[in-house]
Amino acid sequence: MIIPLLHVDNISSSYGPVKVLTDLSITVNEGELVALVGANGAGKTTLLRCISGVQAITSGQIKFNETNISKLRADQIVSAGISQSPEGRQVFAPLTVEDNLLLGSFSLKSTKQQQAEAIEEIYQLFPILKERKDQSAGTLSGGQQQMLAIGRALMAKPRLLILDEPSMGLAPLLVKEIFLTIKKLNKQGTTVLLVEQNAKMALSIADRGYVIETGKVMMTGEASELLGNEAIQRAYLGH
Repeated sequence: MIIPLLHVDNISSSYGPVKVLTDLSITVNEGELVALVGANGAGKTTLLRCISGVQAITSGQIKFNETNISKLRADQIVSAGISQSPEGRQVFAPLTVEDNLLLGSFSLKSTKQQQAEAIEEIYQLFPILKERKDQSAGTLSGGQQQMLAIGRALMAKPRLLILDEPSMGLAPLLVKEIFLTIKKLNKQGTTVLLVEQNAKMALSIADRGYVIETGKVMMTGEASELLGNEAIQRAYLGH
């Protein structure tokens, strides 16, 4: 029996009187790349906010590495091994690229040497960030800011990396580059939960997928099966 690294078990969540998630369940196993697809307003980002500890759940539970994390603070969840690159990137514009990366390692309380080694790993993954390391993050292009947001999340050395809409606002060539990097990270051993409106691109690199509509899981399966599903093609792939 495989015990999931992440098990979201029948959670519900609301914004005031508006229920956004209803008895929603997903699992992510160690080493997987799992895609979560759905239209705007389906509840994808709310689910990620619940996992990351910034949105309360009203029922159900979230377990990570067999521990119930439903009531933990966001910083405790990062320390437990979950790190998120948020929708819209949300880099700290006035700070330099390198300072943004250093903020990502804050929860580890690592030594200067460990921080330097971690930053060098990010620079190897995204060489353009090394070239721009002393620039303020606000002067980077959208694609470079996305690389920085992913790099900042990786600085926490997560067991689970959550990516929220990494293709948003990027040119097609940059989208392809970002997704190749996500696949590379996964092959190197990072477990990834990828939330993405670009369903075709997300499912093309994922192991499994979930389709969410109005706060519920409507369909799940192997990513290749979902890509070939006629209903999903009509709804999300433009076929």
